[in-house]
Amino acid sequence: MDLALTKTVLAALERQQVRYVIFGAVALNLHGLARATEDLDIFVDADRENIHRLQVALASVFDDPHIDEITADDLLGEYPAIQYIPPKGGFHIDILTRLGETWHFSDLDTQRVNLDGLEVSVVTPQTLYAMKKGTVRPKDWGDAAQLREFFDLED
Repeated sequence: MDLALTKTVLAALERQQVRYVIFGAVALNLHGLARATEDLDIFVDADRENIHRLQVALASVFDDPHIDEITADDLLGEYPAIQYIPPKGGFHIDILTRLGETWHFSDLDTQRVNLDGLEVSVVTPQTLYAMKKGTVRPKDWGDAAQLREFFDLED
């Protein structure tokens, strides 16, 4: 994954005061556990103004008219997740406002961490563990095991 581009996107989210939180493999990396990934997974607060700020932030990074297709109606709808793929590169962003009925933005315990001089919002190791341990994906089970061991977490 392109770290410079990831930082640029996150800096834009911060500038626009988007209420977001990083989860997934980037969160693992921010907590000190290396895992390769090709995407940035973020939860965003399911609020129309926040979704608009998200659009503005992405438009400041990517010259792409398709950013206007990221709508609050989609992110507030029945399947509240979209994948944004910029016009160039092998990078994409998975944007969620909830994950099934189990995880909503307001359910996430978060913390601020430093990413090369940029303060960003990320789920806590405990929350990331809880999110990953019960999925059906074997790579999530491996991530959960690493989190449990590294942070001495309990089930």
